[in-house]
Amino acid sequence: MSDPSSGTDYLRQTTRFEPAAVEARWMRHWLDEHLFHAEPDPSRKPYSIVIPPPNITGVLHMGHALNDAVQDTLTRYHRMLGENACWLVGTDHAGIATQNVVEKMLRKDGLTKEDLGREEFVKRVWEWRREYGGTIIQQLKRLGCSCDYDRERFTFDEGYARAVTKVFVALFEKGYIHKDSYLVNWCPRCGTAISDLEVAYKDMPGTLTHVRYSVQGSGSESVTIATTRPETMLGDTAVAVHPDDRRYRHLVGKTATLPLLGRELRIVADERVDPDFGTGALKITPAHDLTDFDIGRTHGLDTVQAIGQDGRITGAGGPYAGLEVEEAAERVVEDLRALGVLEKVEDYPHSVATCDRCGTPIEPLISEQWFMEMDELKRPATEVVRDGRVTFTPERWGRVYIDWMENLRPWCISRQLWWGHQLPVWYCRNEECGETIVAETEPEACPHCGGTSIRRETDVLDTWFSSALWPFATFGWPDETPDLDYFYPTDVLSTARDIIFLWVARMVMMGLEFRGEVPFEDVYIHSVIQAPDGRRMSKSLGTGIDPLEMIDRYGADATRFGLLLMSSAQDVRFSEEKIAMGRGFANKLWNAARFVLLGSEGYEAARSEADEVDRWITSRFQRCLAGVEDAVAVYDFSAAVDTVYHFVWDEFCDWYLEFVKVRLYGDDETAKAQAAGHARWMLDRVVRLLHPFLPFVTEEIAAQYGAAPLLRQRHPRRDDGQVAPDAERDIGQVRAAVDGLRRFRAEAEVPPGKVLEAVFVGDGDAGAEGRYAPYAGAFRALAKTAVSFQTEPPADATVVLVPGGRFEVAVAVDRAEETARLEQQLAKVENEVRRGRAKLANEKFVGRAPEAVVAKEREKLAGYVTDRDELATRLARLRGA
Repeated sequence: MSDPSSGTDYLRQTTRFEPAAVEARWMRHWLDEHLFHAEPDPSRKPYSIVIPPPNITGVLHMGHALNDAVQDTLTRYHRMLGENACWLVGTDHAGIATQNVVEKMLRKDGLTKEDLGREEFVKRVWEWRREYGGTIIQQLKRLGCSCDYDRERFTFDEGYARAVTKVFVALFEKGYIHKDSYLVNWCPRCGTAISDLEVAYKDMPGTLTHVRYSVQGSGSESVTIATTRPETMLGDTAVAVHPDDRRYRHLVGKTATLPLLGRELRIVADERVDPDFGTGALKITPAHDLTDFDIGRTHGLDTVQAIGQDGRITGAGGPYAGLEVEEAAERVVEDLRALGVLEKVEDYPHSVATCDRCGTPIEPLISEQWFMEMDELKRPATEVVRDGRVTFTPERWGRVYIDWMENLRPWCISRQLWWGHQLPVWYCRNEECGETIVAETEPEACPHCGGTSIRRETDVLDTWFSSALWPFATFGWPDETPDLDYFYPTDVLSTARDIIFLWVARMVMMGLEFRGEVPFEDVYIHSVIQAPDGRRMSKSLGTGIDPLEMIDRYGADATRFGLLLMSSAQDVRFSEEKIAMGRGFANKLWNAARFVLLGSEGYEAARSEADEVDRWITSRFQRCLAGVEDAVAVYDFSAAVDTVYHFVWDEFCDWYLEFVKVRLYGDDETAKAQAAGHARWMLDRVVRLLHPFLPFVTEEIAAQYGAAPLLRQRHPRRDDGQVAPDAERDIGQVRAAVDGLRRFRAEAEVPPGKVLEAVFVGDGDAGAEGRYAPYAGAFRALAKTAVSFQTEPPADATVVLVPGGRFEVAVAVDRAEETARLEQQLAKVENEVRRGRAKLANEKFVGRAPEAVVAKEREKLAGYVTDRDELATRLARLRGA
């Protein structure tokens, strides 16, 4: 395999990692070598993820970037564990969104889709898709996503369309799919029905209009209704009151008169009326409100459609016919006022249903549509979450899923579009027959009457119907392929909470119905990235942040690192500072690699146990590795990257490599060889550990010593046999001693270049001197202090307390000033001790937080307690002097 790395000359010359010089080069190499491709291999354990297919109209946004970073981390991690990992990629044809984009382009040329006709319009959409529909796939590559691009699928490709048709026919034959006239959500702008889940509710200012309807046969008596939409009264066919409402009980069974149009309205009693809303009397418009529709069916009311699919008043609206809804509302209110039946109009902010795609207010309309009954499908799909066969992380989303499933209504699956999976339904044109034919292929003749004049249903399927088949249709279903047998069911689905019902639930239903297995075992619901000010990220609001700009500015590794560090069980605000941290981290790693590789040229990587420092860093690496494994297992990516960040930065770079310098640049050749070999061995382990999180910088480093591509290397695995508690304790005390001397230098304002003289005096711990003596060189290098042992302390020395004794430092200080400084430090440390103890006493925190996070808090608390005790002892000595 060719090596696309820039070579050791680049490593020697470059003190700063430059993503732009590395990322595109490595991605081309990975793709050329098909490193992301997986074939069924019975000898290996499969690991599979299917990407939530982005719309072909889409571009990478911050939610995509986070989710894709999560999925790529999991895929690379499991691939390096030796599993045969496949991350299947593809795009969704996105019926409404795509048709809107192409229609917008046509309008610029003064054309409509009707000008072209259906066949030519669909050709135009395919042309658009070929030219622009793969944009987001290229952007995935910018992020470093290791998708199996050789397997890219499209929810409208030939094989997928065959799967969709087969599912529709099968469900129809089981009686789950039928055609009916029912109240649906209608978008006048998109010209189609949409599902309840595609409705977005927006809080908007509004009014509550109170209108008197006269009651026939009751003299001057009237009933006042209150409505937020006065224009819909043109479709009223009844007035309803609650049967227990004493104000109106005597009116039930009588007839009211609709103002303006004079239509007679029955007054009915129904328990669905809320007596506390408005006046307690409800105008019933069965053609334009779901509750009214249900009440209408119960009481056998007429339906009058006053608003058409174009969003204008129909002929049923009499003099208002042809007006747009908003204009009609204004005219109706004016005329009611002139008629003297308008009691009042009051401000009434309320939630308005709008189309999620275009933002147009929804019109509930009765329309003949295709529906799918959900009762038989939802039962098993609910049970698999109840019994744990499918688990949600965070767990609360499983409860939300179950609650929604229990109240699931029939699903309107037809859309009045031209771009999409056209229903496999034909109608016999013979008026005496009129047979409806549902078949996988177009029939040559009507099977009922033999007539050859048939026409196809013009509606297409809801996009979510086809995407519900994604986990198994992408692997070749309805054929029984080796891919399907090997990679299905998949392991985990990572997605956003807003499509739990639109997509996740429907995939579970379809997987159980057509494969007899759940499509995935785990569902990870990632956090929503908000704008820095807490608002929703949105281009229209001016709060959107383009992840590609972050990649251009900081690099893909840094962007991935920052997003994973932001991730949480809750929604989070975007933090560019965390992405900047990722860039700093990549640079830190790069320079650590330069030091190790250039400083140990000529030596082979080899683990050593001869030196305590080497045993210590190996042990600490095992602790880090355990924390990462535990965090990834529960999809806590923030804890995972935080764990590796602090190990690499604080322990590997700031301590271990500083300790290593003493041996690496010393005169003892044996010690130098051991230090060089172990440093190379440790660097390789660190690079492998980090690769799933920061793939580019780690691959460039690995190439310098011949370990690339890392996806063909094994991820380090936890080995408790390499944990060395004694070395951790001893080096921990050496670090505490160095920190104590460093603090003293800072407090005493010792010039940076000045080397202090100090004598170690033990406090009775027989092993303390033996622990510190081998690190005299480290004290000189790390704390600019020449430490001697078994000599007489200087007469006028300052005491620096360390574990097991003290350093008598030959520097005189102002005792009053030092006492004041130490008292101030002690107060701060005591606050930290109290905070840490309170946090660890919180049962919710200890019970819910990952084990690695709790362990870190305990470790921090122990450090603060040690600092407190040291400061208290130093103060006591100063005060007693």
